[in-house]
Amino acid sequence: MLKTLILLLAFCAGFSIMTVELLGGRILAPYFGGSIYVWGSIITVFMLALSIGYLAGGKLSTQSPNTRKYGSLFIFSGLALFPLILFSESIMQWVFLQIEDPRFGSLTGAMLLFFIPTTLMGMIAPYSVRLLIESTENSGQTAGFLYFVSTIGSALGTIMTSFYFVLWFEINTILWVVFAVFMLAGGLATGYYYYDKK
Repeated sequence: MLKTLILLLAFCAGFSIMTVELLGGRILAPYFGGSIYVWGSIITVFMLALSIGYLAGGKLSTQSPNTRKYGSLFIFSGLALFPLILFSESIMQWVFLQIEDPRFGSLTGAMLLFFIPTTLMGMIAPYSVRLLIESTENSGQTAGFLYFVSTIGSALGTIMTSFYFVLWFEINTILWVVFAVFMLAGGLATGYYYYDKK
């Protein structure tokens, strides 16, 4: 049961990360366009934030790992989306007025909006691996399969967001759904912790 739960939540995390990343292009576009500068800025911020998240998540996973702490990663990731949902227009307007260059303007905007939530989301993957590994003998296979599931989630998140979600829903509506997914995932992981304690 634990393995199924972790794989499901890792899938949701991968799906959500790519959803937020693709929406980043839509959020920055009214101010700096949709050029390669903008997408380069978004990808740079996401890669940097994820790399830091991987390190932090890996370190955290060595300190008495459990599903309650795991659930808190999802909850904090969801809460970190609040500034993006509520203040993205105000933040981007301020950045646009301060920095005219689309390269550094888009990079600054992406840092302000996405760095913290993406760092927190990045912590989920290594923590997932730690919860699944039962012995060092199968650690490589376990990590590989989890990243397979997470990356499939990312691929589906990319195609669904770019092909359908942005056509059907407002940006903030999609972000609220991502927020709800993180809250639900956090609740499931935390609930499992207390269930397993019984």
